Amino acid sequence: MSLDVTALRDLYESLDNTEQAELDKLINSEEVPWVPLPGPQENAYYSTADIIGYGGAAGGGKTDLACGMALTKHTKSAIFRREATQLTGILDRFTEILGNRDGYNGQEKVWRLKGGKQLEFGSTPHAGDEAKHQGRPKDFLVLDETANFLESQARFLMGWARTTIPGQKVTVLMTFNPPTGADGEWIINFFGPWLDDRHPNPALPGELRWFTSIDGKDVEVDDPEAGMKDPRTGEDLVILSRTFIPSRIRDNPFLTETGYTGVLQSLPEPLRSQMLYGDFKAGMEDDIWQVIPTAWVQAAQDRWEPREQKGPMEGMGVDVARGGRDETTIGRRHGNWFDEIIRFPGTSTPDGPSVAGQVVTARRDDCPAHIDIIGPGASVYDFLKDGGCHAVAVNSSVGTQEVDQSHKMRFFNYRTQIWWRLREELDPANDTGIALPPGSKLRADLCTPLWSYRSGGVLKVELKEETKKRLGRSPDEGDCIVYTNIRTARRKGGRGSNEPYFVTHH
Repeated sequence: MSLDVTALRDLYESLDNTEQAELDKLINSEEVPWVPLPGPQENAYYSTADIIGYGGAAGGGKTDLACGMALTKHTKSAIFRREATQLTGILDRFTEILGNRDGYNGQEKVWRLKGGKQLEFGSTPHAGDEAKHQGRPKDFLVLDETANFLESQARFLMGWARTTIPGQKVTVLMTFNPPTGADGEWIINFFGPWLDDRHPNPALPGELRWFTSIDGKDVEVDDPEAGMKDPRTGEDLVILSRTFIPSRIRDNPFLTETGYTGVLQSLPEPLRSQMLYGDFKAGMEDDIWQVIPTAWVQAAQDRWEPREQKGPMEGMGVDVARGGRDETTIGRRHGNWFDEIIRFPGTSTPDGPSVAGQVVTARRDDCPAHIDIIGPGASVYDFLKDGGCHAVAVNSSVGTQEVDQSHKMRFFNYRTQIWWRLREELDPANDTGIALPPGSKLRADLCTPLWSYRSGGVLKVELKEETKKRLGRSPDEGDCIVYTNIRTARRKGGRGSNEPYFVTHH
């Protein structure tokens, strides 16, 4: 719906003389099909960041910004949504701006415009679909509603944002609202300085921050001019700038006239706060079959504070990387206080002895170290056991005779048992005071697995592979904490006594 004449006049008169002259020039030019709205949209349009996060609330002009930047600033653009059906609204908006669909090939999903501009439209509904777009460079990549994408999909697609055209700026635009599930929390970590209220060095809206990647992990760079080198190869690392610019419906005069604000105000909480105000701290909706409620994990992280006096170490958990982007993670527990997770890229822990060495270095007080022995962890367990360490083998697939806290439900396998035990520890009704280290990645890892109820009163937590499909990565940190939480008594026979004694406090 268009603004009436009075509203347009008021908007025009709110500009200073220079802005009015620039707007007059743009309006009278047939070569400029779109101009940004004053405020957040304009700030994002003129941002020099390599990666721009924009939005945070519904109705802030996210789709319009994507269309406008593609048409006025870039040569080869690619616009992605997670589902292909969700591209319809974007295509309709391009049609509205251009006045026709001349040059659009619906079969190829490519729009070729005069002057050599090209718009490509894609979707990645399933993990791995992103690989279909390999080798197709573009100088403008749009991930619309980015929180719906898997992190692995987003990062893969960003790897093809490049150009051979001299002077052409390469930009990634990520538009999104607050995630409504744990599997979308990665976006909060990606734009941590702007969105994570626990970030040690928060950034202002529109402020530039610089990041590089070392062994697949984002590292913030204080001085981009000084550069950074890969610690393994000595090669120069690529450093890219990021920013996040929040927008709300109040920043979009074209929508405030339509009554859309009232629609957002009528939504139930926490969706109302997420969509109307872009509140990233508003509660996310849990799946009804989620093993551990998000609020329980958040409460445990809120209780966590760093400690100088930690007390005896009572347990360790080790999840060994299986290659790729996976990390080897080591957890340490002092009573019900969990220390910060130690992480190593899978490439730096290539074999059993290297992981075992890191475990020995971190271990204290002859505490039991729980090792996932399915896959590469078996070698780590063998080395630790042969060296006299109290190593406890964790085989998630074996059966168990244990029951839940109510003594009414049995566990399908050992994986179900150890995940459910952590759930019981985190249950506020049990008042254990358990404290988990902060971090959105850990929170997502712990809150993504689902469970099911089988006949005969049997609980089953889904396979790790199912969790990986929804996260788009391995839940390394979550598994590490689950293993660390296993309550195994210290061995009584000293060196060489490796038989675990499982105890439960429920």
